[in-house]
Amino acid sequence: MSTIYILWLRQLKRYFRSKARMIGSIGQPVLFLVALGFGFGPIFQRAGGGNYLEFLAPGVIAMGILFTAVFMGIEIIWDKQFGFLKETLVAPVSRMSIMLGRTLGGATVALAQGILVFLIAWAIGFRPSFSLFLVAFVFMIMIAVLFTGIGTAIASVVDDMQGFPLIMNFLVMPTFFLSGALFPLRGLPEAITIVARLDPLSYGIDGLRAALVPGSLQFGFWMDFWVLGGFTLFILLVGAYLFSKIEI
Repeated sequence: MSTIYILWLRQLKRYFRSKARMIGSIGQPVLFLVALGFGFGPIFQRAGGGNYLEFLAPGVIAMGILFTAVFMGIEIIWDKQFGFLKETLVAPVSRMSIMLGRTLGGATVALAQGILVFLIAWAIGFRPSFSLFLVAFVFMIMIAVLFTGIGTAIASVVDDMQGFPLIMNFLVMPTFFLSGALFPLRGLPEAITIVARLDPLSYGIDGLRAALVPGSLQFGFWMDFWVLGGFTLFILLVGAYLFSKIEI
């Protein structure tokens, strides 16, 4: 347990020491909120969709968590190349503890990023319901853990620091754009609907949006919870297995 705590704390210190990294990571979510929220808002309203900023904000909050979480994996590659990971892996502790500590640390950073995006969205006009905020927080945690686990799993088998962002973008961009973060999933072509239902982020955003904006639930809270929770557990198991196979 102490190993998990130490690695969790190290991840937090590493991230929060970098002011440029913190500021840079909110640039894209703010751009989406302002450019899309106010740019497409009148069109969305005329189409009968209501307030687009209320629809968009939960998706952009999830986006802030998603991108921060998956790219935490690049730190594993960095540590591989500069030897810190080797020093950690030869310590008399289980690799499961090391993997969990790093994953939970990365997930905490991603969660903090999501909360920051939430505050920015609130500042520019997003007015959520706080009656189910605890439920929204649970979904934010699961999204953070899931995608930090994905980043960790991929970084465990990739050694190329330049190739990792390319692989992650190949996976992350379709995951985000087909999740219903930017547009409703109702009335789409059947092929896109099938892909969206296979996308774990769809369930995370659906649960998060329904908790913050009552009346917007599509799949059902329990379905969102169990599907997202199942994906998260599966990815943690896969990530733990791949991390245990890292050669030093």
